[in-house]
Amino acid sequence: MTKPSLTDLLHAAVTAVGGTERPGQVAMAEAVAEAIDDNSHRLIQAGTGTGKSLGYLVPALAHGERVVVATATLALQRQLVERDLPRTVEALHPQLRRRPQFAMLKGRSNYLCLHRLHEGAPQDEEEGLFDQFEAAAPTSKLGQDLLRLRDWSDETETGDRDDLTPGVSDKAWAQISVSSRECLGATKCAYGAECFAEAARERAKLADVVVTNHALLAIDAIEGAPVLPQHEVLIVDEAHELVSRVTGVATGELTPGQVNRAVKRSAKLVNEKIADSLQTAAETFERVMELALPGRLEEIPEDLGYALLALRDASRNVISAIGGTRDKSVQDEDAVRKQALAAVESIHGVAERITLGSEYDVVWYERHDRFGATLRVAPLSVSGLLREKLFEDRSVVLTSATLKLGGDFNGVAASMGLSPEGVEGDDAPVWKGLDVGSPFDYPKQGILYVAKHLATPGREGTRGDMIDELAELIEAAGGRTLGLFSSMRGAKAAAEELRGRLDNPILLQGEETLGELIKAFAADPKTCLFGTLSLWQGVDVPGPSCQLVVMDRIPFPRPDDPLMSARQKSVEERGGNGFMAVAATHAALLMAQGAGRLVRASGDRGVVAVLDPRLATARYGSFVRATLPDFWYTTDRNQVRRSLTAIDATAQADGK
Repeated sequence: MTKPSLTDLLHAAVTAVGGTERPGQVAMAEAVAEAIDDNSHRLIQAGTGTGKSLGYLVPALAHGERVVVATATLALQRQLVERDLPRTVEALHPQLRRRPQFAMLKGRSNYLCLHRLHEGAPQDEEEGLFDQFEAAAPTSKLGQDLLRLRDWSDETETGDRDDLTPGVSDKAWAQISVSSRECLGATKCAYGAECFAEAARERAKLADVVVTNHALLAIDAIEGAPVLPQHEVLIVDEAHELVSRVTGVATGELTPGQVNRAVKRSAKLVNEKIADSLQTAAETFERVMELALPGRLEEIPEDLGYALLALRDASRNVISAIGGTRDKSVQDEDAVRKQALAAVESIHGVAERITLGSEYDVVWYERHDRFGATLRVAPLSVSGLLREKLFEDRSVVLTSATLKLGGDFNGVAASMGLSPEGVEGDDAPVWKGLDVGSPFDYPKQGILYVAKHLATPGREGTRGDMIDELAELIEAAGGRTLGLFSSMRGAKAAAEELRGRLDNPILLQGEETLGELIKAFAADPKTCLFGTLSLWQGVDVPGPSCQLVVMDRIPFPRPDDPLMSARQKSVEERGGNGFMAVAATHAALLMAQGAGRLVRASGDRGVVAVLDPRLATARYGSFVRATLPDFWYTTDRNQVRRSLTAIDATAQADGK
């Protein structure tokens, strides 16, 4: 039998999902197929509307080897598993003569734990486990969530938190889930045979395509113990998010509350002397943290260093002793012991890491009004880790709508430990970049307007001229505005001011769940939606409800962000331009994602307005603009008002 052509397979898949074939999608599929065949690596930028999911799924399924697809967002994971993969597998079956299997795999804490559900959760005040269902008042929100979870546990086939609709609070979910460290293990657990997390792993072992998330991919790479099944091809979608997700997984933290919980959980499982030493170390640490001021610790202060050494040594003694004692008075002792051990091991790991003082780590204090101080440690860079762990022994395809920053792939490539394109570095994998463009006609569909006449935004204070400009733009657009702000404070201030000034309803992130806000925004064209970071990347509202996207300022990292400023300084010490490599790159990536909210379909029209004159006047402005979609560019405020008024009139005439 002759092997079916990639073009025929792609055509069958696109038809099955009701899509339209795009030249960019064909180019992408060919590049992915070539990378798989050559066992090589690709960075592929595929603009909104390209149909990139099928662009990588079709060649991956055609190849026949196991593929892992890692995505950043739950929405894309669901789309792949519930829509794209089932339809594509069926569409390709007549030509491939097989039906590839697929499965979703997440971290253990995403699945309901039957042991925790039936036997109880650890209680910090006393030994043993307690029945969380008895402890929570049935009329309270927590009590109602727990009762609903108990009912759901009898119905669900997956135990996956994301299959529970509507969802429950993190607090409720924590009562019936465990981390991988807390898990007893399938062979020791009375519920091992029915375990949802184990069942998901078994399905993944048998699947041809495993859909997972960036965090689990990072855990698989960092912790050495393989979580993902062996695979020949790795496809990282939304790859612009990968570095920050890996950094998040590689970040450790210590808080007095966390240490005190570990003390309480382990106290009855070790002798009094060992328990007292951990208690004393915890009290010393808490006193130090009470005085902690936010900011980076380039050197560990003496009092903190002493407290961390005491914590490290005391927790190590607890870990050694906890396995050798038995206490028959403790209900379900194995579970209590495992959960106590997990808590103490976490403290030991972070305390030892900071005590060792690697030059490749950044340590800082954070302070929260409600929760007090937190001590954090994160890698200065994850590029070496990614180069070593991601690109060995498999073909890797990294794809996103935003991978070219300032016009080329080298910035994103460097963040992942890759040499510039075409350059063979020491141990650095060779890769090729491909920009397959977008099916949208950006210069005709959108305008990039920079409000050059406004004052340069300062660090603090309200910007009266910016609010006035925003009000005029919204009025000209007839509402239809997504406001993207660099801080929640800025979003709130603008919403409060404009609610008193305009007739248009203004929705504010945080006042309702994100899903509900987006639904309400899409339903009424007169409505505006204001918010911060998650809106820059998480909103997909095609059509006339979103015809004006406003960014209040270029979203540089805060100057007092310890990790970003440490990374910037590190680049400068090596002779590079730290501001461009870190701050400008960070801002360009976010702005490209934000600007991408405007044109989501071929009929969309509108304006992206940046209310920060630096995009037009500063030297780095051209770098940032080169990262954005190729909209028609202007600084003429009158022209933009006329355009918005015309777009609004057209939408109204169409009855929208």
